[in-house]
Amino acid sequence: MGEIKVSPDYNWFRGTVPLKKIIVDDDDSKIWSLYDAGPRSIRCPLIFLPPVSGTADVFFRQILALTGWGYRVIALQYPVYWDHLEFCDGFRKLLDHLQLDKVHLFGASLGGFLAQKFAEYTHKSPRVHSLILCNSFSDTSIFNQTWTANSFWLMPAFMLKKIVLGNFSSGPVDPMMADAIDFMVDRLESLGQSELASRLTLNCQNSYVEPHKIRDIPVTIMDIHLLQFHGTKYAAIDPSMVSAEELEVQKGSLGISQEEQ
Repeated sequence: MGEIKVSPDYNWFRGTVPLKKIIVDDDDSKIWSLYDAGPRSIRCPLIFLPPVSGTADVFFRQILALTGWGYRVIALQYPVYWDHLEFCDGFRKLLDHLQLDKVHLFGASLGGFLAQKFAEYTHKSPRVHSLILCNSFSDTSIFNQTWTANSFWLMPAFMLKKIVLGNFSSGPVDPMMADAIDFMVDRLESLGQSELASRLTLNCQNSYVEPHKIRDIPVTIMDIHLLQFHGTKYAAIDPSMVSAEELEVQKGSLGISQEEQ
């Protein structure tokens, strides 16, 4: 992989935004780690939930940008939980501890699935005001590993890391993407066996989100990749679903040539 390149912004972030550690369960080994940045007067902040390989600080660029615009942002790293109900109960206790009745949740990959499960879990007494999902899913069966989910706790750390690394891009990428991948690999190396095993268990344990329990929650699905092909012969969307104004903005921002149309 070579030397890990760490952004100067990351070093500055770690030096100025304190990492908090909070215990809300009876088990003192279950420690939530979080960065809470922005005005404390905001009672409905945006909370970031990381993917399997992520830690709370993988969202440092988002934290720096959003707090600069006046948002309150909380980035979480959750402790070892072995099932979705246990996670949801612990997350509810954390929100109670932080005295937050309602929150906006941003979840990447597994983080997005857990965000949906928490919204489902609290649907009778809603705690989630909106959801933003990035590269996420609503049914763990898509991984075809539900039958192995209960065996991850037995695997050594190097094998678990190999499973996660198999999902990272291995082809040619631009320098910024390469740095981002290196950074995520570095964060992955900081996770212990139990943390990785529990996250992979949550990722693959047989479960799905019940849509009728979150249907009243505003949801934004980040679908950026395909936008670059709007208005071209490679578009994966019905042209009638894209407004002429949106097409012009998209062409201008991406510099789509006449040959591509």
